[in-house]
Amino acid sequence: MAVFTPLSETQVADFLARFDAGSLVSLEGVPAGTENSTFFVTTDQRQLVLTLFEQGEFGELPFFVDLLDYLDEHRLPVPGPVHDREGVALHRLAGKPALLFPRLPGKHPKSPNLVQCAALGDALGHMHKVSQHFPGHRPNPRDLHWLLPMHHKVLVYLSPEDQAMMKDEVEIYQDAFGSALDLPQGTLHGDLFRDNALYEGDRLGGIIDFYNGCTGDLLFDLAIVINDWATDNDGHLDADRHDAILGTYQARRPLTAAEREAWPMMLRMTALRYWLSRLLVVYVDPPAHDLTPHDPERFRIILKARLQHGALALPEVNA
Repeated sequence: MAVFTPLSETQVADFLARFDAGSLVSLEGVPAGTENSTFFVTTDQRQLVLTLFEQGEFGELPFFVDLLDYLDEHRLPVPGPVHDREGVALHRLAGKPALLFPRLPGKHPKSPNLVQCAALGDALGHMHKVSQHFPGHRPNPRDLHWLLPMHHKVLVYLSPEDQAMMKDEVEIYQDAFGSALDLPQGTLHGDLFRDNALYEGDRLGGIIDFYNGCTGDLLFDLAIVINDWATDNDGHLDADRHDAILGTYQARRPLTAAEREAWPMMLRMTALRYWLSRLLVVYVDPPAHDLTPHDPERFRIILKARLQHGALALPEVNA
């Protein structure tokens, strides 16, 4: 159960009294999640999600509130935070930072079909187009500057072959991305896996969990998506899902020439990013709570597939 700070109905009812959200009817802890405590809250007016933040810096949370407010105002399918009668969204509950959100409809797509992929690409392209004008800033905590020092911490746990692959890749990325590339910048989701999207049938009901949100290369965000949404179990890219996402994405925001050139390398770098982050959780910095970490092997397989087979051709943009 991923509820690390239990709440009573009385605590939540008192918390809700600050909002015009109705009176508490039921409270249910959500078993999913690895970092925060999440609850489904039903009132006599609506269905909500209450999140208690167990980790991270309180000072970073206003960035996420402002980002979600901004995207919600631009009609993106995101859970805009609920503000209280004083216009404040971020509060404390049980000694932890707390936010209240509308509960978005749908379920996570385990095997997304082409219509669902196209809907995701459209929403991400829309998000990236408007996020370039979002005034907030938070550096990407998992970019090349993080890879350089952190990969040394896991090398001792790897086979000689994997050590060489990781060291070679980091060196190559430093050459490719170390200089100032002219890649479009904006605010990223930072972790848009399938379990952070909700669908009602083929309709995208929402994109959730923006707590890896940051500012950086928009291409980084897109590569994370393709490496998860359009990749088979053997690490190979599925051409149909790949083209469905990238086609609708580029209808919103066409990739630049510099982005097209950097694309194969960005797919590799984001694969290594998740391989490394999962290795760190397994061997170096285990989670604070008794949770099973994600298997690093998934992204080692993806990285090897990108090295062996490269990237697929990017869809062309219709003039």
